[in-house]
Amino acid sequence: MLSPEHKAIVRATVPLLEAGGEALTTHFYGVLLDEHPEVRPYFNQANQLTGEQPRALANGVLMYAKHIDQLEALGDLVTMIVNKHVSLRIRREHYPIVGACLLRAIRDVLGPEIATDAVIEAWGAAYGQLANILAGAEEAIYDEQALAPGGWRDGRMFRVVEKTRESDEITSFRFAPVDGASVYAHAPGQYIGLRVIVDGQDMRRNYSLSAAADGKTYRISVKRHPGGAVSNFLHDQLAVGGTVELFPPAGHFTLEESERDVVLISGGVGITPTLAMLEQALTTRRPIHFIHAARHGGAHAFRDTIDALAARHPNLKRYYCYEAPRTGDPEPHATGLLDRERLAAWLPATDTIDAYFLGPKPFMKSVRDALRDLGVPDDRAKYEFFGPASSLD
Repeated sequence: MLSPEHKAIVRATVPLLEAGGEALTTHFYGVLLDEHPEVRPYFNQANQLTGEQPRALANGVLMYAKHIDQLEALGDLVTMIVNKHVSLRIRREHYPIVGACLLRAIRDVLGPEIATDAVIEAWGAAYGQLANILAGAEEAIYDEQALAPGGWRDGRMFRVVEKTRESDEITSFRFAPVDGASVYAHAPGQYIGLRVIVDGQDMRRNYSLSAAADGKTYRISVKRHPGGAVSNFLHDQLAVGGTVELFPPAGHFTLEESERDVVLISGGVGITPTLAMLEQALTTRRPIHFIHAARHGGAHAFRDTIDALAARHPNLKRYYCYEAPRTGDPEPHATGLLDRERLAAWLPATDTIDAYFLGPKPFMKSVRDALRDLGVPDDRAKYEFFGPASSLD
């Protein structure tokens, strides 16, 4: 039970988390992954090496401590975490393992003089509250997915029925269920969890669904990352006819019904969820503004698809920005980085828009800051992270 005294102690640790939260979470992951190999499949080791995972957890722990009295102030952070967990099939039984390692890391990093028995007890109670919130929300989604038409609870085997090269870096995979039954209809913008065995290692990842729901198949479009174990396995070894295990779609970054103009802004492989959003938006009469930034033409996936859609739908305007075009590339609408001035020129002449954006984190921060500067309210500027649920601040 989290008492007022516990809350006061947790709040008192906020300055320590602001100064050393990342060191604490880095140590935590070292303990967790070294001593509990059974949880390794749930973590992308690339995010450990770059520090993205520890930074994301440090931000989450800090925000929780700051808002321990008013958890509603956490906003979408809890929803983002829950959906990431759901896509990988995190279970209630995982939480005690994580909690024990977190408390141990607090003791190890802060030392016994700061991490007293009272501090450990308070954080144990705080973690217990958070674990119950997350696990309860996740279990509710698992139940909903299992009961939905075409849904299922845990892993389900799918076969690759199409494999398409979309650019120098991105390849699409279309999956159909081995059992031949229908599939759960995802919302445009959601992602799906995937489980594969690579060199004998169990690995899980989530990938945005890059086509609208059809009740029969799912499509993902994967960028090859240098050294990326799963992305390289998919590109090089998973052929048509091969099978993978998929978990039901999840994610809160979804196209909302509205009469406002739709603005879809993507950088690099961030284009993938906007494709499904675009398909859905085109079924309405809403004006659509599709803005995509790529390094050059060879890295620009789906250009022909978007151009063909724009030719058929007068309500769709599209703009492409290449950072460094190569000789022979198709002509972009602009060169250099996508900045405030370029967005100002391409955004509709109205502040009643719904903007959705996704891409590398620095790109997303730049877009978010530009939209704010141009008067777009935060509640109409929505984004998602490909990696761990994090913050643009």
